[in-house]
Amino acid sequence: MGMLKNFIACVLLVVLFLQNSCFEAGLSANVTYDHRALVIDGKRRVLQSGSIHYPRSTPEVWPELIRKSKEGGLEVIETYVFWNYHEPIRGQYYFEGRFDLVRFVKTVQEAGLFLHLRIGPYACAEWNYGGFPVWLHFIPGIQFRTTNNPFKEEMKRFLAKIIDLMKQENLFASQGGPIILAQVENEYGNVEWAYGVGGELYVKWAADTAVNLNTSVPWVMCQQEDAPDPIINTCNGFYCDGFTPNSPSKPIMWTENYSGWFLSFGYAVPFRPVEDLAFAVARFFETGGTFQNYYMYFGGTNFGRTAGGPLVATSYDYDAPIDEYGFIRQPKWGHLRELHKAIKLCEEYLISSDPTHQKLGAKLEAHIYHKSSNDCAAFLANYDSSSDANVTFNGNVYFLPAWSVSILPDCKNVVFNTAKVISQRNNGDHPFAQQKNVNELLLASSAFSWYEEKVGISGNRSFVRPDLAEQINTTKDTSDYLWYTASIHVMPGQGKEVFLNIESLGHAALVFVNKKLVAFGYGNHDFANFLINKKIELNEGINTLDILSMMVGLQNYGAWFDVAGAGLFSVILIDLKNGKRDISSGEWIYQTTFLAPEGKGPLALNLASMGKGQAWVNGQSIGRYWSAYLAPSTGCTKKCDYRGSYDASKCQKHCGQPAQTLYHIPRTWVHPGENLLVIHEELGGDPSKISLLTKTGQHICSFVSEADPPPVDSWKPNLGVVSSSPQVRLACERGWHIAAINFASYGIPEGNCGSFRPGACHMDVLPIVQKACVGQIECSIPVSSAYLGVSAGACPGLLKALAVEAHCSI
Repeated sequence: MGMLKNFIACVLLVVLFLQNSCFEAGLSANVTYDHRALVIDGKRRVLQSGSIHYPRSTPEVWPELIRKSKEGGLEVIETYVFWNYHEPIRGQYYFEGRFDLVRFVKTVQEAGLFLHLRIGPYACAEWNYGGFPVWLHFIPGIQFRTTNNPFKEEMKRFLAKIIDLMKQENLFASQGGPIILAQVENEYGNVEWAYGVGGELYVKWAADTAVNLNTSVPWVMCQQEDAPDPIINTCNGFYCDGFTPNSPSKPIMWTENYSGWFLSFGYAVPFRPVEDLAFAVARFFETGGTFQNYYMYFGGTNFGRTAGGPLVATSYDYDAPIDEYGFIRQPKWGHLRELHKAIKLCEEYLISSDPTHQKLGAKLEAHIYHKSSNDCAAFLANYDSSSDANVTFNGNVYFLPAWSVSILPDCKNVVFNTAKVISQRNNGDHPFAQQKNVNELLLASSAFSWYEEKVGISGNRSFVRPDLAEQINTTKDTSDYLWYTASIHVMPGQGKEVFLNIESLGHAALVFVNKKLVAFGYGNHDFANFLINKKIELNEGINTLDILSMMVGLQNYGAWFDVAGAGLFSVILIDLKNGKRDISSGEWIYQTTFLAPEGKGPLALNLASMGKGQAWVNGQSIGRYWSAYLAPSTGCTKKCDYRGSYDASKCQKHCGQPAQTLYHIPRTWVHPGENLLVIHEELGGDPSKISLLTKTGQHICSFVSEADPPPVDSWKPNLGVVSSSPQVRLACERGWHIAAINFASYGIPEGNCGSFRPGACHMDVLPIVQKACVGQIECSIPVSSAYLGVSAGACPGLLKALAVEAHCSI
């Protein structure tokens, strides 16, 4: 029938392996808090944090991800703990490979960073079933996340397991380890109302249980206004500058600052402009915050069937500062690094006092932090979404673009403005978008073999029951698939043309009549339920109806999400001659199938030519794909205005296209010589167009004007600005160097990154830039006529800028 095929390819691949501390590893630290900040060994700290979830990458690349995070200005790594993969069977634990939690924590420690361990054990995280093991669902009498003894016993047991594991490895700060914070539960305050008094009692129990486990570090509960003392309640959201803890003794902390948003099949790709993200961070610290965490700093990949749902995509890129493949996303990473430097210059002021507020005009204000009466740092904010402004502060006039914050570490000199992005940029919105820097290997040259799955029941794993079975309770999430098979008997004289009406709780279904495909239906992330209404033709006598119901990730969020169902709940035939015939309660036969192939353990697999299914490389599942599900054709803008409040639907790209066509294959999953690729295709596609992509270099660029501020690190305490010139700064990914300068113009260059061209005023400074940069991993060029050898009188009356495009390669 050509619908369900397994394509197997043997592919020859060449394997390439990837190869200053916040604290001194091994020394114990005492972590407490007061109303201003976390206090580490008696000193208040202002901390920048970022989320990296260890199973969404591989252990071999953890050090590189953490190194890039540290270079980006982070001091803390935050991660959830994923119960369902650490205890796949009750009492049987797994801490190996991508789930080696101890190794991850120690890798963070080796980099000299702190760690925030969010044990939960509910994670949400767009992770399958929110991180709960499915076996938990089948414990008699259990109710999740409420004052229910069976649930509390299991939750307490797992919390204790993780904490004991960390203690055994000396990983809490008091033992000389990196863990300075722990989290119990997760965003329960968003749904607590649905659990009534049971929810209130559960919150108190969870807090008491956590504290009694004696981690020696503070505990937090995010989005939990009623978090009991001493638990710190924290903020999650796109903005947290208006957040106030539930006690004056607790610091203002932000545990999830969304760097973008997650991706779902059938949706456009969301992104968050760095100007807005930087504005949100600066406003938070301006108004009293001292700890903020990017969710995500590196998002990674939902390998296998780890994606939650429904219909969360395999990519968990999240528009994060480090992209899904581990490459630095510019200018987001660089602009935030400059922001972190600017805030770090203010740290001694931020921890010395509460802010003093000063109104500067309509939607214009300053917050000042003093160490003494004449020694201060200030944040100047324009939170108008459209109007720029000039403001007077301490007798000086400052220009504030709309929706921006300027940081003055000495209450005088602006070292950073959130709206002025001068960091280098990458050409293209995806690491494999630059065709000149990508090698593509079509797999059509490889030997493909395929076989067809039979429609309906096969083998001896079927069973019969007199109604429609709920899918999750039937499969116990061991498979995405469940066959529903029934017989329809058409008597002589009965109508052969009938309408088939199918209702499903989700998430997708293929319908076959007499082994021929007649319909395909599916829901989406927000509404998993769907209907199929189809006119079909039956034969006189016995007819077969086979329905392949497919799940695309278990629900991971919401009140009572754990009891949300999936699969068919109504199948009705409507005969125009003889009326309605409900066959939901007839005899149905079921089978679970499609077990992953046997096998062992950045490339990108291009599956744009395929329909829907799953893929494995050498036995490792790279996740689900659904290239045939296109996003709506409207809702995207060529350039998103960063000004004004952001939400997940404000800035979108790739409308009318699949949410994802490229799939991450970690390098350590392939080996020299032949590698086995297995594709399980559900809808049909063209495997001859599948290709493997490798990145061979990168195009980078920068545009900096004379009016832009000098680099933040040119400002030194007590000395002020050391260098008054702004700079073009270029840097390649580790392992590459600047091989060529493709464009360099000083004057009024035109165009955008990747398409710069000389303007009406143009000075050719290519030789100077080549001399400074070619052969280097990174370089800096002052944007000044003197350095560039240009007459001061050139282009009189014009504000000049330097535009540079460079190529990095091995």
